[in-house]
Amino acid sequence: MSETIYNRIAMLRAERGVSRRELAEALGVHYQTIGYLERGEYSPSLHLALRIAEYFGVAVEVVFSTSPFPRLGSSRSA
Repeated sequence: MSETIYNRIAMLRAERGVSRRELAEALGVHYQTIGYLERGEYSPSLHLALRIAEYFGVAVEVVFSTSPFPRLGSSRSA
């Protein structure tokens, strides 16, 4: 069983024009922590995951998953 936590932090940051440093400052973490999260090198605490979701105004499931997110542009049923 994999313990990898997948996330969409980079995508959400890009959509909103937020830098790693800006997100880190808003969350009270080091900007490198955001990079570690985005690359899957670090799994957030539940508290941090909820704060990230709250920052972007979405449900935590929109940001984090235990299985890979479908790639953007992948075929979808019409």
